Amino acid sequence: MSVMLFQIYKTTLSLLAISILTLGISCKENTKKEEKTIAEKPVEPKQEWIALFDGTSTDGWRGFNQETLPKSWVVEDGCLKSLGTGGDIGGDIVYGAKEFENFILKMEWKISEAGNSGIFYHVQEGEQYESPYQNAPEYQVLDDIGFPPPLEDWQMLGADYAMYAADTTQKVVKPAGEWNTTKIVFTPDNAEYWLNGKKVVQFDPWSDDWNKRKAEGKWKDYPDYGVAKKGLIGLQDHGSFIWYRDIKIKEL
Repeated sequence: MSVMLFQIYKTTLSLLAISILTLGISCKENTKKEEKTIAEKPVEPKQEWIALFDGTSTDGWRGFNQETLPKSWVVEDGCLKSLGTGGDIGGDIVYGAKEFENFILKMEWKISEAGNSGIFYHVQEGEQYESPYQNAPEYQVLDDIGFPPPLEDWQMLGADYAMYAADTTQKVVKPAGEWNTTKIVFTPDNAEYWLNGKKVVQFDPWSDDWNKRKAEGKWKDYPDYGVAKKGLIGLQDHGSFIWYRDIKIKEL
């Protein structure tokens, strides 16, 4: 091999070695940059439970279409208690500090003998409404055992009132005065009502079936019933002693 060819061969090998080394460094740098980007990507925060009643303060609560809490509701032994003097109109209350759209709502409650109450969501206020039930879906709270008959299945404990009856094969009914747990899960694709750890109602909001039940049942003369997709949480005073505690909600 001539001196000139040797020099060309040597130079070519040197350039090739430099290229390989540079490529290796570049790949490592890119890998580090990619790892850094992944590490720095913000993690979506988990939604926390929001306490609507902490057992001591009625902050956020007021009467439906009112600015203050009615005297028929008091704090007693860590509970938000209805004295049962409101009747059908005037005693219902709402948590007015925030509207909720999709959520998991939990609480514990107990009721007096033959008592009647309810849990509302997506409540809309206005002078055109005398009560939340005229526009808001209701999880029925009732003393099934002591309430005088006759009762329709859609009027009984755990029902989506006047829409979907609770599954009697799953219902755990406790006597008046004993604590119950309620959970409501709501999204546009699925709604679930739970009672004492059992799912008793499930339906698709605003589905053909839902609209048919509304049009043919109790709500046929209430055009605003269930229309709102966002609103307040409410509790019903239906003329009974009722105790609620540990009321909390998680937005979905």
